[in-house]
Parts: sequence; C-alpha cells; structure tokens
Amino acid sequence: MSRVADDAVGAGITAAARRRGMRLGLPLAVGAAFAFGMSGAWARGLMDAGWSPGAAVTARVWVGALILLVPTILALRGRWHLLRRNAGMIAAYGLLAVAATQFCYFQAVAVMDVGLALLIEYTAPIAVILFLWIRRGERPTRRSVLGAAVAFIGLILMLDVLGGGRVNLAGIAWALAAMVGAAAYFLLSARADTGLPPIALAGGGLLLGAVGFSIAGLVGILPIAWNTHDVTYRFAGAVSVAVPWYVPVLAIGAIATALAYMLGIVSTRMLGSRLASFVALAEVIAALLFGWVLLGQLPDLLQGLGGVLVLVGVVLVKLGEPVVDEVDPDAVPAPATARSE
Repeated sequence: MSRVADDAVGAGITAAARRRGMRLGLPLAVGAAFAFGMSGAWARGLMDAGWSPGAAVTARVWVGALILLVPTILALRGRWHLLRRNAGMIAAYGLLAVAATQFCYFQAVAVMDVGLALLIEYTAPIAVILFLWIRRGERPTRRSVLGAAVAFIGLILMLDVLGGGRVNLAGIAWALAAMVGAAAYFLLSARADTGLPPIALAGGGLLLGAVGFSIAGLVGILPIAWNTHDVTYRFAGAVSVAVPWYVPVLAIGAIATALAYMLGIVSTRMLGSRLASFVALAEVIAALLFGWVLLGQLPDLLQGLGGVLVLVGVVLVKLGEPVVDEVDPDAVPAPATARSE
C-alpha cells in the first residue's frame, strides 16, 4: 500500500513540476523565437551597407560560437569521449544545420524581403515529412497531406505568382536551400540517443561552422566583404537611424544566435519537442515584425494571407504526425527493476 502511495506522490510531483516548467518554458520559447527572428533584419542592414552575405553570416556564427564556447566546455567536462563518438553528427550539424542554413538564408534576404525568405524556409517540416516517407516508409496522414497542400497554396500567394508580381528566382532558390538545411536541423536535433548535451551540440556545430566559413573565405570560395561604415536602418519605414557596424554584428551573434540557441534548448527541455516546435513558428511573426521595425518592409494583404496559409499548413502537418518522441507525463512510473550500469 505504501508503494502505491509513493507512486501517486511521485506522479503528483512530476505533474506539478511539468506545470511549473510549462509556465516558464512558454515565455522562454517565445523569447527564443523572437531572438532567432531578428537575425534577417539586422543582417539586411549590414548587406545594404556593403557587407557580403558571407561576411555577415561568418561574423554571426563566430560571435555565437565564442559566447557558447565556455558553456560547451563545462557541459563536456569528463565526457570528452562523446565528441569522438558523435563526430559525424556534429560535422553534419555544423555544416548543414548551422552553416548551410544560415548562409543560404542570408543570401536570400540579400535579394528579397526578410519575412518572405523565412516563410519559405519554414516549409522545412513538410520536407521532413517527405524525407521520412521516402527514406523510412513513414506514410504521412491525411491531415499532413492537407497541410502540405495548404502551405503550397500559401506559397503561391506569398510569391504573388497569380497577380503577375516579379518573382526573384535567385532569392527563392536560396530560401529553398535554407529550407533543406532547416530540415536537416530538425532531423539531426531529433536524435536523443547520442548522449551529447544539447548545448554541446549547438556550441560544437557553431564552432565548426565558423571555422568552415573562415576557411572558405580565405581560399576564395566564399566572398568576404565587410567594412566599418555606419549601418542605416529605417525604423518603421519612417525614421532613418545610423548605428556603428558592430551593433548589428553583436545583435546577430549574441542575441539572434547564442542567446537564441540557449533559450531554445532550455525551453525545449521544459516543453518537449512537440510543443516547442509549435511555439517556434512565432519566429516567422518575429521576422515580419523586425523586418517592418528595422527595414520598413511590410507584406501586402495578399502576401500576408499567403503567409498565414503557410503557417496553417505547417501546423496541420505537425498535428497530423504521430508523436514518437514524447513520454506521457501523467503516466505512473513503472516499478523499478534491477539493472547493471
């Protein structure tokens, strides 16, 4: 009888802890989304001032990597073997999820609106569903197929294809490439069997991406052009304000990279991957907001409707997929069994 009571008390404590985590995790997740969402607007200001996309993304990743270096070292104390065991995953994360995604996104925002580029990138969950279907035979549900169709219609409206608007094909191509990198991010981040602390994966990936960008720049593969001129932003499209070049660089690296990753990791642990991924869609809203506040970019009514449809489609896709990585928080723990560690 005492064992049953202990299990009930333990379940009650777990449920209470999850409620507290939910109350704290939600604002942290929204904070992470808004931190990530400001990167495009700050970077566009640097590019308009003469920075190349390669220089902007290299500066961003280096600042973020250096800030996360100490937390990464602390997380790996006594567990350095995890780096050797997961070297391939860290390399894929750094090159695809970090370097390719950010570089392609910055290339996209150099020639198109920030919000539009991010909305195209955020069709990545649909690409993940298709990958799992083709590679693993995990057939999507009807709700997922409906969501993909809704998102596709939204993309057509966003690009103003039906209205005869001018479509920047290069920008679309870069944004779609960023979408592939984002899909790789979701697939790699879902692996929970590596034993690698999330902060170590993020820090290691950023450091590897920074080194890769620097090498590509030194050998001439990645064009690097930067200057120390003031950067001008058009706040709400009305007031032009010039700031020193290091202000957007630090904002992108410290807030939109290091802080964003840290808030994202903490909130995901509190909320679980499923709920955290829904809250992460707020990044699109943040990108549109900062695109308007810093650059004066505001989508028209039809493009706004298309953006809403893209978000609705992505949410439908996520809702239609079975939950395979979450544990029922209300389940009473099973009796402990002896095991050898």
